[in-house]
Amino acid sequence: MRDQLSLVLQAARRRGRAPDHVLLSGPPGLGKTTLAMIIAAELGTSLRVTSGPAIQHAGDLAAVLSSLEEGEVLFLDEIHRLARPAEELLYVAMEDFRVDVVVGKGAGASAIPLALPPFTVVGATTRAGLLPAPLRDRFGFTGHLDFYETHELERVLLRSAGLLGAPLAADAAAEIASRSRGTPRIANRLLRRVRDWAEVRGDGSLDLGAARAALEVYEVDERGLDRLDRAVLSALCTRFGGGPVGLTTLAVAVGEEPETVETVAEPFLVREGLIGRTPRGRVALPGAWEHLGLEPVAGPGTLFG
Repeated sequence: MRDQLSLVLQAARRRGRAPDHVLLSGPPGLGKTTLAMIIAAELGTSLRVTSGPAIQHAGDLAAVLSSLEEGEVLFLDEIHRLARPAEELLYVAMEDFRVDVVVGKGAGASAIPLALPPFTVVGATTRAGLLPAPLRDRFGFTGHLDFYETHELERVLLRSAGLLGAPLAADAAAEIASRSRGTPRIANRLLRRVRDWAEVRGDGSLDLGAARAALEVYEVDERGLDRLDRAVLSALCTRFGGGPVGLTTLAVAVGEEPETVETVAEPFLVREGLIGRTPRGRVALPGAWEHLGLEPVAGPGTLFG
C-alpha cells in the first residue's frame, strides 16, 4: 500500500495538482493518522484534522471546507460516523469542489454555491463497511492497513526508543514486538511501560530482563494476551467445558460488559485461533486449551466430542 500511495502522490506533484482523495481503513492503532500526516508532508502542505463525531451538522463541515487553502489536506478520522447532512455536503465538495450555502428559511430560502480551492480529503475508518457507497466511490485511492509482522514492529520500537532517549536492546525489542498483537500503538505503549519499570525498579537499561519483568507486572503474556483475554479463555474452558456459550453469559462470568468482551477481547482471540464464533455461541479451539496448559474436555460444542 505504501508503494501504491507513493505513486499517487508523486504523480500529483509532477502535475502540480492536488492528488485524488484517499481512504484508509483497518483496525485501530496501525498508523492511519500517521499516514495522513505523511501525505501532507510529502505534498509540502498543511494538514487540517477533524473527525466524524465532531461534525454533526452540515454547517460545521461547510465552515471547515470554506477555510481550506489550495492543496491543503483535510483529515477526517472515523469518517463513517459523519452525520447524514454533512455526508451529503461532502459528496459535492469532494467531486465538484464547491459547497452550497443555504441563505434564508422556508419558501424564501436559496442556495448560493461557494467555490472551493482544490484540496485532498484523507478519510480514516475502522469500519469501512459502514461507509455509504456514494461516499466510498468518491475516493480515488483506497488502502487497507493490516497487522504488522514482528520484525516490522522491532523497527518501530527501536525508532520510538530513540525518540524517548532510552536505548533499547535488540532482544528486548524482539520480546516486546512479539507481545504487541501486530499493532504499533500497543508496541509503543508497552515500550513506555518497560521504560517505567527500568527507571523505577531496574538500573535504567531497557534490556531483555527489564522487558520480561515489566510485561509480567502488566500481565501481558508471551502471546500478547492480557488479563481480560486470559479470563475469557479460562472461563470458556474451565467453567463451560469449552462451550458453546453465549456472549452475555461469558461476559457475566468474567465480570465485564458483553460489548467489552466482543470488541476488546474477541477479535484478537479469534485471529489467534484460540476461540471460535458459532451460531450456538463461543467455543474454545485446541490452541486455547494448550495456551492455558489444560487437557481438552470432550463436549457437545468442542472439536473433541
